[in-house]
Amino acid sequence: MWVPPEDKDPTLLHAPTRKNVGIIGAVRPADGKLVTSPAKVFDEISFLEFLMALLPHRRRGRRMIVVLDNARWHHSIGLEPWLYEHRERIRLVFLPPYSPELNPIERVWKLTRRLCTHNRYFPTLDELVDAVTAQFAAWASPNDTLRRLCAIT
Repeated sequence: MWVPPEDKDPTLLHAPTRKNVGIIGAVRPADGKLVTSPAKVFDEISFLEFLMALLPHRRRGRRMIVVLDNARWHHSIGLEPWLYEHRERIRLVFLPPYSPELNPIERVWKLTRRLCTHNRYFPTLDELVDAVTAQFAAWASPNDTLRRLCAIT
């Protein structure tokens, strides 16, 4: 942090808190469509709910391939019956360990933080959530920003 020399005791505004908000998301690199869902905890149930919400965004006649890191809830045994039932419509592909840069959604999270949270003060957690939610709403329909950001070349 840079402080002008004339300021002896700078005041830094912050809201000390340990509260957090979780969001599960996926982006379609072909056209930049973003699908997100809030999650109080990341576990098998929240991930399965997200997969169910994601499935209607599949292109007709195409199998959806979901690229994932190796979080333990992505490998849950409880997902297997649902995945087997929908095996013709959705497939999970796991990245090698310690390679988040290969997952397109990680680029979206980084851009979201840069656009919505950097150098901004949010007195309440709700104001932070509102800023991020507004950005996600802008990206909910296919868009060139995310298409270019997540392009596979």
